[in-house]
Amino acid sequence: MEMAQTPLALVRDEIDRACRIARREPGEVTLIAVSKTRPAEAIAPLLKHGHRDFGENRVQEAQDKWPALREAYPETRLHLIGQLQSNKAEDAAALFDCIHSLDRPSLAKALGKAFDKTGRRVPCFVQVDVGEEDQKGGCAIADLPALLDLAREADIPVAGLMCIPPFDIEPAPFFALLDKLARDHGPADGSWGRSMGMSADYPSAIMLGATHVRVGTALFGERG
Repeated sequence: MEMAQTPLALVRDEIDRACRIARREPGEVTLIAVSKTRPAEAIAPLLKHGHRDFGENRVQEAQDKWPALREAYPETRLHLIGQLQSNKAEDAAALFDCIHSLDRPSLAKALGKAFDKTGRRVPCFVQVDVGEEDQKGGCAIADLPALLDLAREADIPVAGLMCIPPFDIEPAPFFALLDKLARDHGPADGSWGRSMGMSADYPSAIMLGATHVRVGTALFGERG
């Protein structure tokens, strides 16, 4: 009898399929397993299967959970995908390998100081409020150039742009908008990343330029 594929294998297959349709290479897309609120025993199977990129929402949770896991798998890369308080910038700089939620001038200044102090210059995605939703993080589109200037002044390595589209609207136009913003404001060689797409819509995001997809439920199941 044929064995069922693991959720990780199924998601990787879906990424491969989306890349084929978009005429892209699967290696262009980083799968971030969103492990926020998941216990270490739920994360361990993915690590054993060779997955190494994980996303956490909160600095404190990651500090509590990841030291032991990283001791066993030191090549693991941690991504901060939740909103970051400025007073946690130094802790985030010490712990994470990538920050996806740079969204305001005060945080850019705090991260610049934290990077100077820790000696780590962590790549950051600038989060853009593509859906004009006050309750979500993200800088307004009109404020993006000024925030990018501040990031450069603070010597923050900008890896690209990130967005979370509104939940109740077709996400494709928002993905296309982030892709256009990355082309308009990023380097001429097109090297900026696009952090966009979650469990419900990551294939669409990949077809519209995503380089980093943040997938939780499809890998770990619904939260209890």
